Amino acid sequence: MIDSLTINEVVRRTGLTSRALRFYEARGLLSPLRTGSGRRVYSAAQIERIHQIVTLKKAGLSLSQIGRLFDNKPLDLAHLLRGQLAVLSAEADEIAMARNNLETALSRIDSGEPLDAATLCSLVKDGEENMTQENWKQVIDRYYTPEEQAHWLENAAPILPEFSSDKYLEQWKELSGRIEAALPMPADSEQALAFVREWFALLEPFSKVATPEMWEGTAKLYQSMPEWEGQIDPGFSSNVWQFISQATTAARAAGHDIGPLPAWMS
Repeated sequence: MIDSLTINEVVRRTGLTSRALRFYEARGLLSPLRTGSGRRVYSAAQIERIHQIVTLKKAGLSLSQIGRLFDNKPLDLAHLLRGQLAVLSAEADEIAMARNNLETALSRIDSGEPLDAATLCSLVKDGEENMTQENWKQVIDRYYTPEEQAHWLENAAPILPEFSSDKYLEQWKELSGRIEAALPMPADSEQALAFVREWFALLEPFSKVATPEMWEGTAKLYQSMPEWEGQIDPGFSSNVWQFISQATTAARAAGHDIGPLPAWMS
């Protein structure tokens, strides 16, 4: 039975870092006791609380949401869990598809058939998609904390299927290609304004669900695009992003309607 553990002992038992434990404490999720010398001591109840935090994070809850749950404050838990289930369902479908392709290939090999071009192409395509997802994850992990990612997924779950579709990416590439072909152009020109309106019309699914934190975080991600450009393809270049940013600033300063924006931005 655990009476009390030091922070180093908790680190060994849970696999968490001491930094994470202190961060949870700073967020009000943990309240370890202190010895006379000021060292943290964790009771059995605190250890149980740590396990609860880890479990709830795996379920997709952010730290702020976990805090509200612990404090018995209002929280639309059903909406949050449905969003997380939607994300997991999409991932499960992708895994099932890749698994089916592998099983088909092995079945043909086991029966003495050569691996045909169509099956090989299917496997290569799935491999490329998995690599793209992994590259996106590496970039996202650089700019968003796990809590911020969970918050993003919670709010964006309804649009993820559309947002991640090949058709939607092709629409961005088509618009980006026309902008690239028209550059250079004045950021305050009528042509630039027309491109800005097209941009925000295409962005409307995101604008409908984006919170201020999501909007600001995404802007920071793309402002840093030169650092990761080439690793993943968002459908447009950093050159196009910089131009659209300048043209948007010019259009809003002039009082122009630039298209659909988040309700809180109006």
